[in-house]
Amino acid sequence: MIITNVPDQATARRIAGELVGMRTAACVNILPPIQSVYRWEGKVEDAAEIAIMVKSTMDRYDEIETVIRRLHPYEVPEIIALPILHGLPAYLQWLVAETRKDVDV
Repeated sequence: MIITNVPDQATARRIAGELVGMRTAACVNILPPIQSVYRWEGKVEDAAEIAIMVKSTMDRYDEIETVIRRLHPYEVPEIIALPILHGLPAYLQWLVAETRKDVDV
């Protein structure tokens, strides 16, 4: 699972649509607005953001990072990958099937 925060719904939908459309992600969750407090360039910032959670396999990470970096407006976007250690077997099988590289887009 890859997590990134974006500044608005339009960016979240653009990234989600491209990742699922390319079959690099089986599913992308777009969460309600969150408030992020962080330090950037020596100043504490406070910003509303949209978190997105990308469900995919580790072998698709590089492609996902490339898409996020291309579509993301931040200079240094948060892109964090977390392993899925356990899950409902049928769901995990679906996730792998939906992100197979040998399937036509």
